[in-house]
Amino acid sequence: MATAQMKSSKLNWHTNLEEAQTLSKEQDKPILMYFTGSDWCAPCKMLKKDFFESPEFKIKAEDLVLVMIDYPRRVELLSQEQLDYNKTIIAKYNKQQTFPKIVMLNPEGKEVGRISGYSPTRDTSKHFTFLSEHI
Repeated sequence: MATAQMKSSKLNWHTNLEEAQTLSKEQDKPILMYFTGSDWCAPCKMLKKDFFESPEFKIKAEDLVLVMIDYPRRVELLSQEQLDYNKTIIAKYNKQQTFPKIVMLNPEGKEVGRISGYSPTRDTSKHFTFLSEHI
């Protein structure tokens, strides 16, 4: 199964930070944690399309463990358990509830960088620079 995921062009987003931290330590890769409001945040939707779905990001993602923390308004999009879990992660890493936000953690779980927002001009250069500084 892991081999199929590696060959796929789809990104492997985790939804549990603790599981991602275990992988991060095993693989010695930083964690990119993405905070999104998938059903209501227009900049989040644009960032997903322009940045996370770009061929350039897919290449860089090979050196990362990806975590998506979704905070939808339509609560039926997630299980209650997942929604409660996401709220605890938001309380720790995104207290201001800024969306979209990217937080980078090193394999030891220490925060090493964060970037929030997305330009209406849809310029991803700031996000790629951020990645280059933290990978």
